[in-house]
Amino acid sequence: MTLTLDAIPSPFKPTPEQLAAAAGRGVPDVIAAGLRVLFCGINPSLYSAAVGHHFGRPGNRFWPVLYRAGFTERLLSPFKDRSLLAQGCGITNLVERATAAAAELAPRELGEGRQRLQARVLEYSPRVLAVLGAGAYRSAFARPQAALGRQGETIGQTVVWLLPNPSGLNAHYRLDDLARLFRELLIFCSGRSEEVSA
Repeated sequence: MTLTLDAIPSPFKPTPEQLAAAAGRGVPDVIAAGLRVLFCGINPSLYSAAVGHHFGRPGNRFWPVLYRAGFTERLLSPFKDRSLLAQGCGITNLVERATAAAAELAPRELGEGRQRLQARVLEYSPRVLAVLGAGAYRSAFARPQAALGRQGETIGQTVVWLLPNPSGLNAHYRLDDLARLFRELLIFCSGRSEEVSA
């Protein structure tokens, strides 16, 4: 991938032509060794791939949810996604290629994405891998009955945690609901897991 984070120095709104050209592109991982949480989206939207930053579409609720849940001290712009590393958090995707909708991904791609994701987790050893998207997780990990929250499996020493997709298209969850679920993960990461069930 030739796009670097330095190639897009400030926020901008992509044109329809730039969105169309972003199909199939990826967004560079925001990752480092030993993170407390590695958030894993399903795959980049065309908008995110066009601007080169995760959860880039203005209507995506990922950044407001992180703030409301307490992961960040202020509301971050997608163009500041690398500043998450200072909070002990990172971002990757299950499938690297950008599409207009996650429904465009084939089951085979999700399975291959799981293998790539597991390799990244073993390499970087985050404390928790938080997968954002129940349907994609259930398909990729062959766990059709998986419920939200901590999963029974680990990847190496990394705990796997399932959260809803924060996309504005996910009408099943309001912003407050998402913030509550993300806060449960934060409590676990803070070593106060007994409070999660309260």
